[in-house]
Order: sequence, then structure tokens, then C-alpha cells
Amino acid sequence: MNWIFLLIILLATLGGGLIPMMVRRVTPNFPIYMLAFTGACLFGVTIMHLLPEVYHELGHQAGIYIVLGFFLQVALQALSHGTEHGHTHVPTDGHHHVQIFPLLLGLSIHAFMEGIPLGFQFKDPAALASLVIGVAAHKLPEAFTLITVMMHAHQRGAKLWRILIIFSLVTPVAALLASVLGQHSTYISNITAYIVALVIGAFLHISTTIFYESGTKHHELSYRKVIAIAAGLLLAFLTLIFE
Repeated sequence: MNWIFLLIILLATLGGGLIPMMVRRVTPNFPIYMLAFTGACLFGVTIMHLLPEVYHELGHQAGIYIVLGFFLQVALQALSHGTEHGHTHVPTDGHHHVQIFPLLLGLSIHAFMEGIPLGFQFKDPAALASLVIGVAAHKLPEAFTLITVMMHAHQRGAKLWRILIIFSLVTPVAALLASVLGQHSTYISNITAYIVALVIGAFLHISTTIFYESGTKHHELSYRKVIAIAAGLLLAFLTLIFE
């Protein structure tokens, strides 16, 4: 496992979480366009690099696990309240108690799952570097929303920093475990291919939810959001230079 890749994921997560902590007032449109850009990038990388890999490894079985992963993400969303796709259905008006532990549990399971493909031995030489870009892009709004929710839940100071640091480590640790265990066990390596298919389903759920829901009224697409989506897809297409 390339340590630079792990560092990129770590810094992207920390960076996303630091924005609401350090910037006193974030413009309301910033999260919308950040979500659109990063969601489109993740979607493009998933379609162009991850899907061909798992179908090569698993054949037609891959489709079964992709569908399962899609609905596993639906189930995890019941705990995380949508934080992994950059917005949340947790009330933040101060009149409701935010259930912090279920939210962190659901989001951490998702973060651990998305780290496992980073430790997978891809046949496509472009897949890993492209996946790092897609996951790093995804971690920005994910961490941004998590810390925003924690701040609304009146988490402050050292506790807020602990949440951000621990959450930032989850995905790199999962990637490292998958890489090390996969190198020492053929069985683990084979299991990882199925987990990658599950994660693809989760990524498809997250990215398409971003397209149709985040920051819109009646699910419409503004021209600025379309531009952000196009830019994210362009970045995904540019990963083809790694081929």
C-alpha cells in the first residue's frame, strides 16, 4: 500500500472537517457545489475503474453484491442520517437531541468499508490512483458535514478534535489492514473482491443521492450545480491518463 495515498485520504478528511471548525461563516452555496463536484468525481471513478475490475474478478456475481451494497448503504443511512452523502436529516435547530453514537457508528462502518478497496490488488494500474482521488474527494463533504452536525450537537474543543482525528484514521486503517492481510492470505484477498463490489453499490447510492437531493428544492438542478457536476466528471475522466 502506497503511504502517500493513505496520507492523501487522511489529509482530505482532516481538511473537510477543519473547514467548519476554522471558517466562522461558510457561504450556504459552498457545500452544495462541493457535494456536486465530489459526488460526480466519485461516480465517474466508480463506473470507469471499479466496475470493470469487479466484473473481471467475480463475473456476473458482481451484480448481486453491487445491489446488496446499494441497499446496505440504505440501511447504514438509518444510523448516519445521510452524513456520508454530505447532508443530514438530523434536526439541527437545537430542539432535538442528536443521537451521536448511532451517527458515528453508521458513518464509521461506511468509512471502514470504503477503505477496504484501497488495499485491494487491482489488475488495472489506473484503478488505485483513481480510487484515491475519488475517495479523497468524497471525504471532504463527508467530514465537513460530520463536524457541522457535531457542532450543532454542542460538541466543542478537545472532543470535537478527537472525533475528527479518529474518523480521519478509519479509512486509512481499513486500507492498510486490507492490504497487509490480502498479501498474506489468498482467502482474504478473494473476500476483498466481494467487499469491493459492496462498496461500489454504496458509492452508487451516495453519488446518485448527491445528484438529485443535495441543496435543491424539488430535486431540480441549477446551472451552477450542473457545472460542478461536469467538473467532477471531467476530473474522473482525467484519471484515464493513469492507464
